Amino acid sequence: MAEVDVIIAGRPYKVGCRDGEEEQLRAAARLVDAKSREALSGLGSLSEARQLLFAGLLLADQLIDNRPQGATASVASEPAPSAPAAPDPEIACRATRLAERLESLASSLEDEAARS
Repeated sequence: MAEVDVIIAGRPYKVGCRDGEEEQLRAAARLVDAKSREALSGLGSLSEARQLLFAGLLLADQLIDNRPQGATASVASEPAPSAPAAPDPEIACRATRLAERLESLASSLEDEAARS
């Protein structure tokens, strides 16, 4: 397991990742940092937690905007599939890695909040 030093919202964090994923983690951290700064500049003074919340919302909004037209229809308006589609292994792997990173970041934020 590798550890990477990243800076998000102006604060340093040590984040664990699988060996070989360090550069991808750094790139993801740079993106989150950029969005957190964008949130701060657009909304003024924010707590760190709210700054990261809005960074996540901005990233989600960007993902939705980049989907093909019609792919963002409400789940409620879509007919229920007869059987769930098999998950794409690459997407499942990326989602797992992202979840691990988010868990690590959340843990770091909780530790930091406990020290404050």
